Amino acid sequence: MSKSFLPTILEQKEKEVTGLPMEELKPLRQTYKFYDFLKTHPNKLQLIAEVKKASPSLGDINLDTDIVTQAKTYEANGAAMISVLTDELFFKGDIDYLRQISSQVSIPTLAKDFIIDEKQIVRSRNAGATVILLIVAALSEKRLKELYDFAIGLGLEVLVETHNLPELGVAHRIGANIIGVNNRNLVTFETDINTSLELSTYFKGKPAYISESALFTAEDAALVAPYFNGILVGTALMTADNVAEKIKELQIDKG
Repeated sequence: MSKSFLPTILEQKEKEVTGLPMEELKPLRQTYKFYDFLKTHPNKLQLIAEVKKASPSLGDINLDTDIVTQAKTYEANGAAMISVLTDELFFKGDIDYLRQISSQVSIPTLAKDFIIDEKQIVRSRNAGATVILLIVAALSEKRLKELYDFAIGLGLEVLVETHNLPELGVAHRIGANIIGVNNRNLVTFETDINTSLELSTYFKGKPAYISESALFTAEDAALVAPYFNGILVGTALMTADNVAEKIKELQIDKG
């Protein structure tokens, strides 16, 4: 993967979206609102557990995993939401993984992709997602707001992902309820947990905040726990010898 990761992937997404049909809307899968869950369970650092077979920075992570078994293990051990990679080319994900997992769990599922069009949002909802990801770095503020409002209008929740202070400002301006801080720079793909710690000083009262990427141990989780409602973890869970134990380790008690 080149150093300019994001432009490369967005170019590919433009091509994908062109060929994507606008699906007819199916009923929204019923589960709890993720934002409400975060706000009513403040005594624990909540976990978004990710099903991810590969990534551009690490290559293949775990191609052999049974995705539904993995997701059920996440749910059984107290994950608050399951994130499912649906990007095929760069992450070896699939919209069908989202469909399979969403049909087998009762907690919220997050469609994790580079979403740039309404067609992707409808497709994600139809596949069982109750939350979608929108990345501030991937969209103009105007387009971000349009897609955000579109998703909310369909009864979905939105995790708005930021990487720096200007992007956090955008997320606040559009009224995002759930804001992610990605410790991975999407251009260079390097990670730094300090991204979360630095941006936490600018947080406001109403949104729920999620720290994403570069979180592998209880020590990592403890660093961000005072400032964040939850963390999004993929690689550490996909490579863990004992997934249940790893989940317990990361769910820091904040009480």
